[in-house]
Amino acid sequence: MNLVIECDGSQHYTDEGLEADRVRDEALAHLGLKVLRFDNGLVMNEIDGVVEAIYHCCDKESP
Repeated sequence: MNLVIECDGSQHYTDEGLEADRVRDEALAHLGLKVLRFDNGLVMNEIDGVVEAIYHCCDKESP
């Protein structure tokens, strides 16, 4: 699996940011890439949960 991990700050939650992310995610999916997005606060404060989510995503995609 080809994976892109995005850490989103507050600019990603504006109308413009959400639209830019949607366009980017579609372009990456078209290239065969899976995108996982995490809020910056989650990454900073709950890194164990973020790592677990990434692990589970990779685990369920492996043959």
